[in-house]
Amino acid sequence: MSVQKQSVSFTDTAYTFARELVEAGEYPNVSAAVSGELAKAKAERDLERTLLEAELERRLSLPLDQWEPVGDAAGVTKGARAHLAAMAQKT
Repeated sequence: MSVQKQSVSFTDTAYTFARELVEAGEYPNVSAAVSGELAKAKAERDLERTLLEAELERRLSLPLDQWEPVGDAAGVTKGARAHLAAMAQKT
């Protein structure tokens, strides 16, 4: 595994969390804590993406007569349009 040296800045909260992980013995140092937690976050995102893709594939494979109606398509952007109109009136 190659290592990339990089200087980064953390909020006080993030640094405190990393130090707590080290003090709890979960990681040997702050660098390992940051790398380890980033690896966990990546694995979680990858899993979420995989689950979403599987669910989309499952739904798309259903026969058309089993699809659930989602309602009138005109209402999909109604809230966004109202928000944009309100913003336009403020300027």
